[in-house]
Amino acid sequence: MKTFANIVLGLFIVEVVIAAPSRQGRQAPGYDTYDASNYDVDLENLNVENQDIYDYDDGLTIDEPQIEIGTLPPIVDSRRQTIASQEEEEEELPLKPLNPAQSSGGSGLLGPDTQAGLPTCLLCTCLGGSVYCDDVKLDTVPPLPKETTHFYARYNKIKKINKSDFAEMNKLKRIDVTSNEISEIDEDAFRTLPALQELVVRENKVRQLPELPNAMTLIDASHNKLGSNGLKREAFKEMHNLLYLYLTDNNLDHVPLPLPQTLRSLHLQNNNIQMLHEDTFCNLKDINYIRKALEDIRLDGNPINLSKTPHAYICLPRVPTGRLY
Repeated sequence: MKTFANIVLGLFIVEVVIAAPSRQGRQAPGYDTYDASNYDVDLENLNVENQDIYDYDDGLTIDEPQIEIGTLPPIVDSRRQTIASQEEEEEELPLKPLNPAQSSGGSGLLGPDTQAGLPTCLLCTCLGGSVYCDDVKLDTVPPLPKETTHFYARYNKIKKINKSDFAEMNKLKRIDVTSNEISEIDEDAFRTLPALQELVVRENKVRQLPELPNAMTLIDASHNKLGSNGLKREAFKEMHNLLYLYLTDNNLDHVPLPLPQTLRSLHLQNNNIQMLHEDTFCNLKDINYIRKALEDIRLDGNPINLSKTPHAYICLPRVPTGRLY
């Protein structure tokens, strides 16, 4: 009888255990089963039976706290913040044009502005101390950087050279304005240039060649309109470094004397020279005098017969080129 009672009691306990609610939470189809041991919530007191499990759509487990919007400060990248602040400061500063006086020589990075409003080195090409303004439709000499040593403005429409065009250009060595429309050059346009050595004004309309520095080594005024009065008296006498003198096609009626002893080349072709004197090139007082430097004399195209004045070039290493009959 006692054994029977124990069996009945055991069956009752098993039935009670089976009928007790499960400690595992219910799950919606397709979701993983929640493990109650991972949470601090008392699931036994949670009325899961009355909840609609299919209304679960926030994707959060029951132990994840909801974050209130605006409770956390934004994450700021200090590097980006610094860059942004610098950009704001730059925007607040007023934009200022480049002051030409800020660089050496009183001109900006691209040189002083021309009358057209463009910097010279933007209109022309500046390489080192050389400024190239060839064939850019100039009608005046543009303002040049003070460091300019060589200036080229060929094939333009420049009509006049003013004394202010090259003022205080103490390093300027060469000026080449070939093939323009220059008819007038101010008397002091070149005289005050201490470094000027080479002047090329060929193929223009120049009627009067102004005074030039004594340091000249090359003068080319060919194809102009100098005529009989276009050169000053003894214009080249003090130029003790002059090597090349080119005065072709100018309607000259005489050889410009005296010529410096350093002269190597003299071009006077296609002028109106009708006579040579015996002391034009030689020294009649010294029969042993030889002028070795002057090797190139061009007199072709002039109305003169060189054979009539043989003593005029007896001291030269070569007879001038020209008519000999």
